[in-house]
Amino acid sequence: MIDVDTFLTTLYVMIDDFCKASLPAEAPPGPHAALSRSEVLTLAIFGQWQAFSSERGFYRYAQRHLCAVFPSLPARTQFNRQLRHHQQVLVLCVLHLVQLLAAQQGPYEALDSSGIPIRDAKRRGLGWYEGFHLLLAFSPVGVITGFGFGAASTKDQLLADTLFALRRFPQPQWGGAGAPAQGPYVVDKGFAGAADHTAWAQQYGVRVICPPKRHSTQPWSKRLRRWLAGIRQMVETVYDKLSHTFRLNRERPHALGGFQARLAAKIALHNFCIWFNEQLGRPRLAFTDLVDW
Repeated sequence: MIDVDTFLTTLYVMIDDFCKASLPAEAPPGPHAALSRSEVLTLAIFGQWQAFSSERGFYRYAQRHLCAVFPSLPARTQFNRQLRHHQQVLVLCVLHLVQLLAAQQGPYEALDSSGIPIRDAKRRGLGWYEGFHLLLAFSPVGVITGFGFGAASTKDQLLADTLFALRRFPQPQWGGAGAPAQGPYVVDKGFAGAADHTAWAQQYGVRVICPPKRHSTQPWSKRLRRWLAGIRQMVETVYDKLSHTFRLNRERPHALGGFQARLAAKIALHNFCIWFNEQLGRPRLAFTDLVDW
């Protein structure tokens, strides 16, 4: 367990080094912003911890405890504008951490999706909800290598097709998809479909490992089912970290740009915590006791 100052300093140094080495110098069209790009990114990522009940709660904490470190801390509305302005840089931070962790050198990547409710639709059980459908790609140890989201009604296959297309034919404005996996993608039955799998192989060079449907004439062996169960456990763990440790389940965005920026910040924090735990010789996903609040 480390103190808040050490965590915040390490995060800032990593981000500042990345910005100086990989990004052009800031050239604002008007007056200089209250915070530098590195400071905005550091606060945005640090502010996703569950220790802060909300974005407003984090900013109250920052105004009480972080003014000595960030003496030009602006009003919260101004900070939010700067955060949205740097949304693409937050995505680049995620990808930088993927490279730093050598996360795509594993034998496979897992692909899975989850619903992200953003409004209380009074759903029950598996009922409908208002929100987004989030797709994540993971390394075998839980590093998030790529992400994207669509409307809540978007099918898994369409989300996967979009991610594969963006990995094969990158678009700067959609960089969160990340780079192509070195091996196959392991998916669950929600991504089933022989026609889709064939199209992905032909168009994007993607190979998918998908469990057979129930009552298939070619069932998997017990060993393969156990292997898939282990991957599924990692998937559930990663989504749990995002939802509870980093407050994704409490998102109530008012604008799409704000949600995009905070989602990238949460994923950057997830990957940074894995990297930090590796430096400390701790279990990679031991986030709960990483910081001594």
